[in-house]
Amino acid sequence: VQLVESGGGLVQTGGSLTLSCAASGFTPNNYNIGWFRQAPGKERGFVAAINYSGASTYYADSVKGRFTISRDNAKNTVYLQMNSLKPEDTAVYYCAADRYGVVLKTIGDEYDYWGQGTQVTVSS
Repeated sequence: VQLVESGGGLVQTGGSLTLSCAASGFTPNNYNIGWFRQAPGKERGFVAAINYSGASTYYADSVKGRFTISRDNAKNTVYLQMNSLKPEDTAVYYCAADRYGVVLKTIGDEYDYWGQGTQVTVSS
């Protein structure tokens, strides 16, 4: 099982980025996927999650209305579209897979597999 994030980079305040989480070694449409982030000196925090079919999503209050999570199971990929980026969005972003999750989870320890992360830096 492998998750690989990509799409991070440096962007100015108000800009946009789209992160991708490519999955291999398992059937993605059996898994819920979450995005988390960790800034220097801070704990890892929940960003967004999507259920196995893509029909259900959930967002942290801090990103609601600015970020959109989606998935393309045919491509084994989950996306995080990030708009109106702020300096406080600067962090390493991770995707994680939850096997057979019934509900969308916001606690990282409840996820089974993790990617290596991708850096997002928002300049002021």
